[in-house]
Amino acid sequence: MESVTGGTSVLIVEDDRKILRVFLTSLEAEGYRVADASSGQRAIEEVRTRNPDIILLDLGLPDIDGLALVPTIRAHTAAPIIVVSAREQDADKVRALDAGANDYLTKPFSVPELLARIRVALRSHAQVGTTPRTIISFGDYRFDLAGRRLLRQDQHVVLSATEFKLLATLARHPDEVVTTTALLKEAWGSAHQDKKGYVRVYMHSLRQKLEIDPTRPRYLVNEVGLGYRLNTTG
Repeated sequence: MESVTGGTSVLIVEDDRKILRVFLTSLEAEGYRVADASSGQRAIEEVRTRNPDIILLDLGLPDIDGLALVPTIRAHTAAPIIVVSAREQDADKVRALDAGANDYLTKPFSVPELLARIRVALRSHAQVGTTPRTIISFGDYRFDLAGRRLLRQDQHVVLSATEFKLLATLARHPDEVVTTTALLKEAWGSAHQDKKGYVRVYMHSLRQKLEIDPTRPRYLVNEVGLGYRLNTTG
């Protein structure tokens, strides 16, 4: 089924009709144009034919596990993928994000949180567009990726090479969770995928330099069991 309202197009991949009705009612009330698919195969067809602006994906589909579906969908579209699943294991969340999902929301969820996650994903995707942003702003900071400079109210903040790599990786995906695995790969290479302690040590160092209260970070947010997020909206 598809709504006739205008606006941003959303593809809902969900086989539970009760949850689907919640999605449809909530999103249509906000002016989104909504289509749905109850199987993985149907989802792929919808992505190919409709080119949705954003995709909400359940993992428990009747014909294919949603985790296996993420990279297939990602191969056809750059649109944000938000996994919405009852699976609470950190391993499933990490696998989904590493496979190409942009966010992960655990059922049961609140409608306001769902709508907020959609807005953030769409805003981040629109900002990236086809030309990567080279200036990322958060709080009093301006991070110049091309110039390799971090400024706080026009004062240069000195970063080590590794700190820069970590912050740059987060800045290329503002307001999205970047997994610890991805951070390790960018900063130290594929040979150090088991050295998760490296990330904790350097994130601690970055917080000491960037946060007013490093014990209560405003910008460098830890998503427990998953990775880190650069918060540019708080």
